[in-house]
Amino acid sequence: MADEFEVVCEIEPPTHPDLRHVRHQIGVLAPVADAFLIPDNHIGRATVSSVAVAHEVAAMGGRSIACLNSRDRNLLGLHRDLLTAAAYGVHEFLFVHGDQPTAGTRTSELTVRTMIAEARAMGERDGFRPPRIGVAAGLRKVPAWKREADFVFAQMSFDTGALLRWREETALTQKVYAGVLVLASAAMARRLAATIPDIDIPAALVDRVAADPRAGVAEACDRVAALRETGAFDGVHLVPASRYREVALTLEG
Repeated sequence: MADEFEVVCEIEPPTHPDLRHVRHQIGVLAPVADAFLIPDNHIGRATVSSVAVAHEVAAMGGRSIACLNSRDRNLLGLHRDLLTAAAYGVHEFLFVHGDQPTAGTRTSELTVRTMIAEARAMGERDGFRPPRIGVAAGLRKVPAWKREADFVFAQMSFDTGALLRWREETALTQKVYAGVLVLASAAMARRLAATIPDIDIPAALVDRVAADPRAGVAEACDRVAALRETGAFDGVHLVPASRYREVALTLEG
C-alpha cells in the first residue's frame, strides 16, 4: 500500500473574487501533492465554488477533489453543481455534512447519504461520467452506507496510534487517507479545541508551536512520513493551512 501512497493537499479557496492566491498555493504545493482537495464554504463562511477552483486546479495540470456539503444545497442545487462539475471535467468529490454556517441557516433536504445516491444516479445518464465519491469518517465505527464510497478521509488526528487502531478495527476495503493537520499557532490550537471536541492536540506540541511556529510544520511532515512507513493507509489528507510554503519545502527535502 505504501508504494502507492498519495498526498492530498487541502487548499484555501478565496473569500473574494480573486484566484491569484489559489494559483499560488497550487503552484507551490504541486511538487509534493498528488491531488488537491478544495473545501466547500468551509468553517461556515462563503468562498468561491469548490467546483470552480477544482477546474482551476485542472487548468494548472493538477488533479482535484471538490468538496460538496449537504448544508448549503437542496436537490436542485446539487444537480446544478454536478452538472457544472461534469461540464468542467470535475469527477472526484468529497461529500460532507458541513460546519455550522456563520450566516443564514442549514438546509435540511439532503444528507451525505442521499447526495451519494443522487450523484451515482446522475453518473449513469448520457453525457455523464460515473463520479468517484469520498466520505469523511470519525475514528469510530463506520456506517455500512459509508463503506460504499470510493474512498474515505479519516478525521484529523495527532495520534498515529489511534489512527492505526481505527484502521485495523474498521477493515475498510476502499482507499483510506489519514488526516494530518499542520498546527500553525497556539491560537489555532485553542480554536480547534473549542470547535472540534473529538480532536486531541498534545499540550507539548502546542507549547513547541508557541515557541516556534515552524514546529507545527515539522511535526506534521514527520507524521506524514511515519504514516507512509506503516503501510496501513493509501495516503494522507494534509491540511497545511497558512504554512503551505514551509510544508512544500519540508516535504520536498
